[in-house]
Amino acid sequence: MKRLWLILAFGVLLPATARAEPIAISVQSSSGGFSGGTVATASPLTIDLGTADISASSVGSYLINGLEAGANYTVSMIVSGITGWDTLRMELLDPIGDGNDALDPTAEPAYVPSGYSTSNNEDGLSFAQDSALARSAVFAGGSAMVTADEKTNGRDVLTFAGLGSDMARVTFGLRNYGNNGFLLRLSSNELNGDHAPEPASMFLLGTGLAGLAAYRRRRSLTR
Repeated sequence: MKRLWLILAFGVLLPATARAEPIAISVQSSSGGFSGGTVATASPLTIDLGTADISASSVGSYLINGLEAGANYTVSMIVSGITGWDTLRMELLDPIGDGNDALDPTAEPAYVPSGYSTSNNEDGLSFAQDSALARSAVFAGGSAMVTADEKTNGRDVLTFAGLGSDMARVTFGLRNYGNNGFLLRLSSNELNGDHAPEPASMFLLGTGLAGLAAYRRRRSLTR
């Protein structure tokens, strides 16, 4: 009986474990052929965004709610459709009116949707800088180069450059300091084509070289 009383006492004295709100992630907007996949959460601190099909010059925004305050999350996704582009840009946008707008720029970039702003150091969310979480993009035959701009008051950006030509698994961290309802914006570049001249350009280049060679021959004969 004494043992039972001890168990009951501990049951009363121990505080209830705090539970985070369910994580809710959905594609809020897309353009240029961007298509987001089914979002699944494998464990409390791991988020799987599924497969996103991203074409050149396309944009997609995920609306994220319910992350536990103060926790570091590892986020991963498969990016497919990497044809005609090789750089993926990710940016966090926070809701206006969250009490952390004093450091926001006076004029927001044109791509920022109404009701949101670029992230600053007081917004309460980030790509988990200084948290030692993985940032990588791996594909068959190599990996991308990752750069970050996340410690300025102008934005919070990760860039994955050199993504191969088919699909890649992208992994990065998210940390929420108490804010919610923010956007994760993904955008792809478009290769300018300078590295591969079109057939018409090759024809003009060939005829130009042939003309130059003929001109030199004529000059040599007249000397």
